[in-house]
Amino acid sequence: MAKSKTKSYVLTLKLKTEIWQEHILEKRFEIARKLYNACLRECLKRYKKLQHNKEYQQVIQQSASKEKNERLNELYRSYGVTEYAMHDFIKPMRSPFKKHIDSHTAQKIATRAWLAFEKVVLGNAKQVYFKKQNDMDSVESKTNETGIRFKDNQLLWNGLSIPVIVRENDIYAHIALQDRIKYCRIVRKRIRGKIKYCIQLILEGTPPKKFNKETGEIKHPLGQGDVGIDIGTQTIAVCSASDVKLLVLAPSVENIEKRKRVLLRKLDRQRRANNPHKYNKDGTIKKDNKEKWIWSKNYIKTRNELAELQRKMADKRKQDHHQLANWMITLGDCFKVEKMNFKALQKRAKETKVDANGKYKKKKRFGKSIANRAPSLFLTILNQKLQYEDLQLNYIDTFSVKASQYDHQNNEYNKKTLSQRWHETNGCKIQRDLYSAFLIMSVKDNLKEIDRQKCVDRWDCFIHLHHKEMERLRLQPCVVSSMGV
Repeated sequence: MAKSKTKSYVLTLKLKTEIWQEHILEKRFEIARKLYNACLRECLKRYKKLQHNKEYQQVIQQSASKEKNERLNELYRSYGVTEYAMHDFIKPMRSPFKKHIDSHTAQKIATRAWLAFEKVVLGNAKQVYFKKQNDMDSVESKTNETGIRFKDNQLLWNGLSIPVIVRENDIYAHIALQDRIKYCRIVRKRIRGKIKYCIQLILEGTPPKKFNKETGEIKHPLGQGDVGIDIGTQTIAVCSASDVKLLVLAPSVENIEKRKRVLLRKLDRQRRANNPHKYNKDGTIKKDNKEKWIWSKNYIKTRNELAELQRKMADKRKQDHHQLANWMITLGDCFKVEKMNFKALQKRAKETKVDANGKYKKKKRFGKSIANRAPSLFLTILNQKLQYEDLQLNYIDTFSVKASQYDHQNNEYNKKTLSQRWHETNGCKIQRDLYSAFLIMSVKDNLKEIDRQKCVDRWDCFIHLHHKEMERLRLQPCVVSSMGV
């Protein structure tokens, strides 16, 4: 399916549903789940047949070339391993459910299954996952003309007409609804133990600017100048001509982590108490035991409580990221950041090491920190906001720049251990992450080397802002240990 070339954004609005309407929606979501699984299963079935083809085995081993790609596409089409082949496959399956699922929605379900399967073919995923019962939480259409559509503040879909809640004082929503609606999506969420439905309108253009109601000024105007970002697993250092900050990513998540650990331990105890036949004497799970797991009512209650807690964590984390990104775009219009491989940092260390006392070091790395703080998500949100301004996030060459090793005063590179949180130059102590952000801000346009002259010119301003930020951090009651404060 061709990707839209115009910019778009999402407006989420609540639905005012009645019980009988929720029952119909629940039934349609379950039909959509079964159609999705059927398409995914058919993709795997056809792909396995293709893998046994001798010509395919020979072509796949060839080096990358235009001829190879053309021949592979021919083989994919001949075996029906394409997106449009899935559209043809789902067409007769939809026929018994045409009162519930329209043709456009069915095609989008097939496309969704194809995109999940395509990741495996391209090597971006190891396997596909089928949707379990009540695990399909969104369905969408292709246009706002047929199928799922929004009209006159109503959601219309195959006989259903559900009012959409648009508050009178919601200026942002009223301005956004003036843009053309590309297509609609229905989303199902479990909030505080209850199922809630909302509609997402994919609108053409860029989001309306938010402004102060009293003064009429834009809340987050785009700044000017270079901005350097040194992002870690838990913290982010930001450096610009007007401000220098060392902040904790998603600070609202901290208070929830302790309660989450308690619930996870409680779930494990309940699971073991309900299923003693599934565990060995040493506490490990019996791999050869194929009996069904038993879930008690208290276990399901605890599991729902954990799901609600994780939903709150996700919402607060996303809210914190948006607030931080809104503040950062006011600092400048040229953002530079190191390219980080967060997936590699999440994995456990392969090599077993022993410390000076002869004890084995833990193989755990930064998986928990990355899961809680989501640094990659923040960069995605920041880049999305910059794209609305016809800008983008500039990723510097990490190995060429070596921001954590460079000293612009001596024009030398000196390696530092991860525990060394301060950089000393000309008798002045500078926080390591803030200094890296300062150097990244001064990287040349080729994104491969640091402009030393810019560092010298900006040094006095940076030192003043750096010391001011250190005073602020020392007055705070709780900071992350990696800051070195």
